Amino acid sequence: MVEEGERVLLLGASGAGKSTLLKSIAGLVEDSARVTGRLDVLGRAPRPGDGVSALVSQDPASQLVMARAGDDVAFGLENLLVPPAEIWPRVHRALASMGLDGLESADTHRLSGGQQQRLVIAGALAMRPRLLLLDEPTALLDPQGGDEVRRHVSSALGTTDGPPMTLILVEHRVGDWLPLLDRVVVLEPGGGVVADGTPDEVFTRHARLLADLGAWVPGSPALPRSAARHGGADVLAAKHVSLRYPDTARAAVADASLELRSGQATGIVGANGSGKSTLGRMLAGLVQPTTGSVESGKAQKPLHRWKSGPLSRQVTMVFQNPEHQFLARTVADELRVGAQPSVAITEGLLERLRLNHLAGADPFTLSGGEQRRLSVATALASAPRAVVLDEPTYGQDRRTWLELVTLLGGIADDGVAVCFISHDRDLLHVLADRALTMTDGTLSETGP
Repeated sequence: MVEEGERVLLLGASGAGKSTLLKSIAGLVEDSARVTGRLDVLGRAPRPGDGVSALVSQDPASQLVMARAGDDVAFGLENLLVPPAEIWPRVHRALASMGLDGLESADTHRLSGGQQQRLVIAGALAMRPRLLLLDEPTALLDPQGGDEVRRHVSSALGTTDGPPMTLILVEHRVGDWLPLLDRVVVLEPGGGVVADGTPDEVFTRHARLLADLGAWVPGSPALPRSAARHGGADVLAAKHVSLRYPDTARAAVADASLELRSGQATGIVGANGSGKSTLGRMLAGLVQPTTGSVESGKAQKPLHRWKSGPLSRQVTMVFQNPEHQFLARTVADELRVGAQPSVAITEGLLERLRLNHLAGADPFTLSGGEQRRLSVATALASAPRAVVLDEPTYGQDRRTWLELVTLLGGIADDGVAVCFISHDRDLLHVLADRALTMTDGTLSETGP
């Protein structure tokens, strides 16, 4: 039972059912699902769309319904029949609270993943729900954006105008959220609560249990930094590339040059909306630069003009939203799309990324963390010379994070050029041989 006004963290390994529980509370589990037991919200069965609860899911793009950012926030208020005179003042306040002031007319699908995340949270808070359900709300945000979200969620929870707001949060990295929480509930895979208490009680008394489940414990070390790899020959070279989207005031990427070398891991960091993902798509040959080119070796044409088969053997990309690249009906078949790897390679990747028990599952039924690991596996199945990964550790518990980082370090040691885009500072510290920063579309070297 969760009391009104409580601030509860749901903790557990990737795939333990945390996101499914949040969807159930919000009334979004399909009627065909096998559900046992009883779930009440304010004394009755959950009713989606009644404004009592607001869910921010792991994939913000899936919750965007309007073309303009301001209209997207207003959409929920209109459906709740908020008086028209109140709607836009609440929209402006909600956007400003998430650092999106002035973006009322922005195209929602041109926002970065982090900006989309903040937009969805703004829409949820604007509705002033009784129950706020947040699923990994800061995993795609830069440190400043994460701080802003926590600050404004805290402010919303402390509002005394009306009944108190209840928070149920799912987050793997919990350290920065601890001041807001008064209860931690730990779930185990397959269902069941294995620990329940205050943060101090759970993290002190159940530290061994949490470690066995693969959960992150505040203050737990990641991995020691690996020895720096100096890299070999250039696999890819971006030469003065820029990209400007139509009807925008400035270039998303401006005059960027870099090389991805065999046997070296390059990390790219920067604020949300700074152009990191756009640069990644150009490096992978998926987007044609406005100026400049991305080339490979002695090839006579830039990467964006290569056919898909040769391109996938040269470079593959893991997108920020993994479900955008799934094509097959089962996890095992997904690894065989295009590249047709051997059975040994397929089984080896599934085992290393703890997906072997899900080989026959539909990729779209996996948890967010499992989908992320599958997207990494599919990128590696074709044995490319270079791999570009956008937020590869998003949604991972500590165990799968360690395994994923060890895998990426291993392929770098084997000569693959690894480039990752991330807000995960632990990942940058452990894996990167070279670090670059994007600032308003401009790329600069920041060291190892």
